[in-house]
Amino acid sequence: MDDAVRVSGAPSTWQAATMRTYLLRRLGLLVFVLIGVSLLTFTISHVVPADPARLAAGPRATAKQVQALRQKLGLDRPLPEQYVNYVAGLLRLDFGYSLTSRRPVAEDLREYFPATIELALAAMLISLVVGIPLGVLSAVHRDTFLDHVSRAVCIAGVALPLFWLAMLFQLVFYRRLGIFPSGMRIATGMTPPPTVTGLYTVDGLLAGDWPALVSSLWHLAMPAMVLAFASLAWITRITRTSVLETLRQDYVRTARGKGLAERSVVYRHVLRNALIPTVTLIGLQMGALLAGTFLVEIIFSWPGIGFYTVNAVMALDFNAIMGTTLLVAVVYTVINLVVDVIYVALDPRISYS
Repeated sequence: MDDAVRVSGAPSTWQAATMRTYLLRRLGLLVFVLIGVSLLTFTISHVVPADPARLAAGPRATAKQVQALRQKLGLDRPLPEQYVNYVAGLLRLDFGYSLTSRRPVAEDLREYFPATIELALAAMLISLVVGIPLGVLSAVHRDTFLDHVSRAVCIAGVALPLFWLAMLFQLVFYRRLGIFPSGMRIATGMTPPPTVTGLYTVDGLLAGDWPALVSSLWHLAMPAMVLAFASLAWITRITRTSVLETLRQDYVRTARGKGLAERSVVYRHVLRNALIPTVTLIGLQMGALLAGTFLVEIIFSWPGIGFYTVNAVMALDFNAIMGTTLLVAVVYTVINLVVDVIYVALDPRISYS
């Protein structure tokens, strides 16, 4: 992950001090990341040879009406001035107004982002629950039928395009077998649970609304499995490789020489150290899942931030595009920071400076 991570046997008080310094430095770098992302996104959005004011005004609008709307939106200003005004709004947590929804972008993000988080978390949960045990078993039972199946899954997960897999799942599990619904977050006509977190599964559980909980889980299952497939493959592959490497270490041979059961050797001595590379991958894959939701949300009509962003791109909705890009950048950076901190929980020798 970060070259600031190193192994140390220093006292815990020193580790705590260096951890605080590291966190402050990373939070400071987050500001520069956001500035860079906002500048890059702003530039790309505004060099597109199209007129968002014309799209927002509609095909029947006169040239005078389009010009008035352009002035109202500030699109007639020089690009540097538009960017400065946009950054000034960001400092007030104001992302501007969306041309497509006619609402503040911040309100749109609060409405759509929980659906994306729910989908990404469900996909990551599937990846971890299946990928880590499969990788461990594949390494422990190397060159057996189980290992061959595991490697086939890894190759398929990396090779198969996400959009093709999503359409295949719809064809098999919805059209042919009728097991899962084709899309959306909850059954048509069913009232969503009272909003607390925005995650239908969590809100349904908190409210005790069991029909809504079951329906939301059923609608979540197929897109989450599709989204999880590639991450599952990578997690399985890295876990297998890491466990195989750890099994060759001297302390593992010593544990076996003491007569410890193989199960105890694997789960008490091998797995803790072998999971460190996997944790690194989890952080990267969580960011990839957020990006992958864009395709999955379109195919499954999942009303998340990917669905919202695609519509914004088609309408040249600059504020919506930049708002979603900044949000994803912040989430991705925070996830990687959390992964670095989790290192310490897995291996006390790791500190930050």
